[in-house]
Amino acid sequence: MFRQLTPNLYVSPQIGVDQVQEAKALGVAVIINNRPDDEESGQTNGAEIEAAAKAAGIAYAAVPVAHGGFAPWQLDGMAAALGQAGEGKVLAYCRSGTRSTLLWALTRARAGDHPAALSAQAEAAGYDLTPVRQIMDALSAG
Repeated sequence: MFRQLTPNLYVSPQIGVDQVQEAKALGVAVIINNRPDDEESGQTNGAEIEAAAKAAGIAYAAVPVAHGGFAPWQLDGMAAALGQAGEGKVLAYCRSGTRSTLLWALTRARAGDHPAALSAQAEAAGYDLTPVRQIMDALSAG
């Protein structure tokens, strides 16, 4: 269920409270929720994941991304949440893992990582950055 993008970052489709313990066993220090609550019926809301994470000693951050695209505040929020982990591992989730991956890539491109390297990392985990590649190029160019 969890796909590893980097040695310290996993992405995942929607998780439930039972997956919080799986994340803890992997050494996850921060769970990032990139999914708006009530996006579809039956999804576990962020407050439930947050409570389970905190009970497990894992930090939690919500940086919701709707299907309309990405805004600078979301990149700021993702960067801050990733920074919370320090040297620890992070699990970011959304409906399929794609928005989490795209937001991570945009955040890292803005920080100066090369878009081609980010694309290769995402592809190795089964994700395609083509939808945001032009934005990544612009962000990495400064």
